[in-house]
Amino acid sequence: MYFASRKAMLFITSVFLALLVTGFGFSSYQAAAFEKNNPNKGDLIDVGGYRMNSVYVPRPKSADLPTLVFIHGASTNLRDQMTAFRGKLEGRADMLFLDRPGLGFSDRGGPQNAYPDGQADAIAALMRKRGIKRAIIVSHSFGGAIAASFSLNHKDMVAGLLFLSPATHPWPGGIEWYYGAAKVPVFGWLFSTLVAPPVGMALIDKATKAVFEPNQRPDDYVEQTAAYLALRPRAFRNNAVDVANLLEYVKRVSPRYKEIRAPAVIITGDADRVVLPEIHSRQLHEDITGSTLLGIHNLGHKPDYTVTDLAIAAIETLAGKKRNLKQLAAQAQARIAGDKTE
Repeated sequence: MYFASRKAMLFITSVFLALLVTGFGFSSYQAAAFEKNNPNKGDLIDVGGYRMNSVYVPRPKSADLPTLVFIHGASTNLRDQMTAFRGKLEGRADMLFLDRPGLGFSDRGGPQNAYPDGQADAIAALMRKRGIKRAIIVSHSFGGAIAASFSLNHKDMVAGLLFLSPATHPWPGGIEWYYGAAKVPVFGWLFSTLVAPPVGMALIDKATKAVFEPNQRPDDYVEQTAAYLALRPRAFRNNAVDVANLLEYVKRVSPRYKEIRAPAVIITGDADRVVLPEIHSRQLHEDITGSTLLGIHNLGHKPDYTVTDLAIAAIETLAGKKRNLKQLAAQAQARIAGDKTE
């Protein structure tokens, strides 16, 4: 009986190890394929012992807007904001699109970069390396918490703030289970390596469409934004840690938002099921004296794509130009009134 049990255990162990090796091999192959199919188009710059990746678009002499710095949300990279804005703003401003620490092609850096204030410091260091002294900060979703922290800790570098569906305040409940799973030591590494890539590949089309709902996701969104890069094990786990840390962070920091003095515009939609506007955008508006809140009926979580022209008008307003944002918001709302999930 002892020898039979031992043989059974050896067999089970051998099968388990074989599955691990196969899983690691698949993940390594897939991560390499993601990067080969989506090569880095940015520049890696040392910001203090680790490198941040970014694309800098210089301003021509005819530019009519100040420098713009774009901070992307969770599970994405710099191409998300670059795809939405570059084509419509090129020639009007300097623009800096960046991969947040540990995402896209940026290094993770130290443990401080698992929190919004650490990432804000990293962005400030990158701006200095790029020779950018002051900018309008454009942020989406998770990037909103970073932009708020940036405004608190680097206020002299902020010319204005545009928050698009920001995640900035404590919310009831918790987070999706897989974020917590990916954060756990050892198990999280295994989960991010063995489970996330194949499951993510199967679900990415449906998941990205859900982020846009009830509005339509561009057909080429996944390809244009290199969304598959988020499924690489290291990027997946870094993103999960960011998200898992956010709730406790905003509980601690959000009471300081009343200190923000930069001009700010917040664009949100009442159909956003990713970041609830009543919890985040409305409270942020109440916290930042003089801010403008534009709530759009039937708008989901992606105003950067669905109402891009309104976002650009908000940037122009922050730059001192006269734009009737409420009228433009009403026009955008009328345009998407019939949007619905298929």
